[in-house]
Amino acid sequence: MRNLSSRCFYLASAAVLLLTGCSEKQDVTPSIAAVAVNTAEFQILEDAAVRGGVVPLLSNKNPNDPSGNFTVFAPNNAAFARLGLTAAADLNGLQKDFLTNTLYYHVANGNLPGSELTAGSASASAFKEAGRRIIVRADGARYVNGSRLVATDVPAANGTIHVIDKVLLATNLDIVQSAVALSQAEVFVKPELTFLVEAVLYADLARELSVTPGGPQLTVFAPTDQAFRELGTLLGVPLLVPNDIRKLPKETVKAVLLNHVVAGGRFTPELPENAALPTLGGGSLRLGPFAAGTLSVQGAGNAAPAGMVIPDVQCLNGVVHVINRVLLP
Repeated sequence: MRNLSSRCFYLASAAVLLLTGCSEKQDVTPSIAAVAVNTAEFQILEDAAVRGGVVPLLSNKNPNDPSGNFTVFAPNNAAFARLGLTAAADLNGLQKDFLTNTLYYHVANGNLPGSELTAGSASASAFKEAGRRIIVRADGARYVNGSRLVATDVPAANGTIHVIDKVLLATNLDIVQSAVALSQAEVFVKPELTFLVEAVLYADLARELSVTPGGPQLTVFAPTDQAFRELGTLLGVPLLVPNDIRKLPKETVKAVLLNHVVAGGRFTPELPENAALPTLGGGSLRLGPFAAGTLSVQGAGNAAPAGMVIPDVQCLNGVVHVINRVLLP
């Protein structure tokens, strides 16, 4: 009888220990990396973190902060879809170094709670000197640069997650250098903005769009290569390769390019909707309504507005919005 009682006691004790252990495991808060792995809306972010090599960083405590924590602005699947990235294989269209730097741009040291994400506030990122700023629109919606905050203060064992609806993009280069990086396939595996770079060089505008001490911040609407090809069809001057830009009068190219530049570096939530915007060329652009994080933009000589293909790229001397039509004065 005594042996039976002893066995029952040990079995009961083991059961308590087992249940306690399960409870403790259930109460452990996952790391930032584990939250991405276990959350369906972060599937592409998880894939990007694996390819970009940042999983070990976000799986552990932050060695560069006394709290041991990170704050991550986490793009959801819809954010990546805006860039045409809907599956892991799509990420192969980005150069790995650019992808890694982009992921670092979403990371800050320490805990940055949602209550501190107030209008005009800024935070440094883990990507060199590139920072981010918070913008609050009249309707109360909050944005990090041009990305809307969908949810805040998602807890993790090594920090805090805020969910955003667009991938944050920064180059840590000036506007001209950023366009050159795209044209030389340092961002996407496929070169882009090759016609724009050629046009800037031909029109002798590189200096005006580059960083200068005390120089101005600019907003540049940057037409894609396809936009220039379509312009050639419109003008009856085939623009098949970038050098074909030089078939056009130099002053005409300069006037057209300056029609894409406005003073002040502004992200999409800061641009005036349904309004005219003066350009450095002396003309004006007509902006459409702010919808789904973008605005249409139309030159006086355009029959239809351009749409934003890649909005809100932060550069050292302003913001670039890649568009799908050349804006004519």
